[in-house]
Amino acid sequence: MSRNVGVIGLGAMGLGVARSLLRAGFKVHACDVRTQVLDAFAGEGGIACATPAELGSQCEVVVTVVVNAAQTETVLFGTETQPGAVSTMKPGGVVLACATVSPAFAIALGKRVEAAGLHMLDAPLSGGAARAASGEMTMMTSGPESAFEACEDVLEAIAGKVYRMGDEHGAGSKVKIINQLLAGVHIAAAAEAMALGLREGVDPDALYDVITHSAGNSWMFENRVPHILAGDYTPLSAVDIFVKDLGLVLDTARASKFPLPLSAAAHQMFMMASTAGHGGEDDSAVIKIFPGIDIPKGAK
Repeated sequence: MSRNVGVIGLGAMGLGVARSLLRAGFKVHACDVRTQVLDAFAGEGGIACATPAELGSQCEVVVTVVVNAAQTETVLFGTETQPGAVSTMKPGGVVLACATVSPAFAIALGKRVEAAGLHMLDAPLSGGAARAASGEMTMMTSGPESAFEACEDVLEAIAGKVYRMGDEHGAGSKVKIINQLLAGVHIAAAAEAMALGLREGVDPDALYDVITHSAGNSWMFENRVPHILAGDYTPLSAVDIFVKDLGLVLDTARASKFPLPLSAAAHQMFMMASTAGHGGEDDSAVIKIFPGIDIPKGAK
């Protein structure tokens, strides 16, 4: 019989994870605050759950693909009025905690989950919506061998690369925030470069073509600048995600008094964009902090 796996959070990444599990033959239970998303997933063969506790009672493995530590806390441990998934999961079950959180939070979370008689992997994701949909995510995981053994089939279904960073919770989250350091800095640098090009009157399509075939290219430049050229800031990953994630980077470094000048500058750029009202837009909207930048008519 196929195993019961739960996914809490059907955003751009979580929905891809849930669909990948369906394709692999799992019975996939899902929970999300948006009933229309849940209903649509149920129409694809998933099982909609009204609460994390309902989902937890039916699943051997629970994957949390939420935004931050506060949401992770709520879906796993509940509130005063509503229990979380941990309270109803059977002993020996596994939690895959996939949100980008501080290493300190991941360590504490692992202790609490294990105290409830469950296994946990600190398992942040990277790769974006497209790789989530194809089951080719990169996972930066850490936790005891027993946790890996209990969910290897689930990891195989949702990830193309599963990196084992050690047997201590928190190690996966350390690697993830370093990845986010680079991602945020690269997006900010791409926006700054395009803004300068536009200011100087360079054709934006030609500039994009040149850079993506030159040494200055980056994955983020290649992926995000088309959003700018199209003037389409529909959020795939929002400005406020990098306000949060670069904040985690800086908080981690501050604890050991380690300087991160580029991260700090990029964080300020995303903060400026958020304060100007663009926090819910695609992270490429950080270009809007530069004055007088318009995409000329005819740009893609």
